[in-house]
Amino acid sequence: MEKQRNSVGRRKEAVTRVFLTRGSGAITVNDKDYKAYFPLVYLQNQVERPLKTVEAADKFDIKINAAGGGVKGQAEAAMLGIARILVDINPEYRPALKAAGLLKRDPRSVERKKFGKKKARRSFQFSKR
Repeated sequence: MEKQRNSVGRRKEAVTRVFLTRGSGAITVNDKDYKAYFPLVYLQNQVERPLKTVEAADKFDIKINAAGGGVKGQAEAAMLGIARILVDINPEYRPALKAAGLLKRDPRSVERKKFGKKKARRSFQFSKR
């Protein structure tokens, strides 16, 4: 049996650990099928995107442990983790994944609230009288 590969993907507060083995194309997230875990089609497409980019959708079984954040952040974190493993397995996949923008960690996250403000940038409402 081939060695199991693993990688990590992050987005906002979400962290996913991705484990990849040779198989038939089954993807599970927290012991559920990914289509049940991510009910929205565009989130399912996010998870499948790296596999479709390198045309390896039915070659690997993927197990994902997702924690933190929301479902959208977890889906995008899983996408990054899968892309990183695919490059680790076969460096020839790198140009295609890089061109699709799948190897970038999205740095945007929530800005912290500042003191003297209602939110991060919003001030309290001004009252003249």
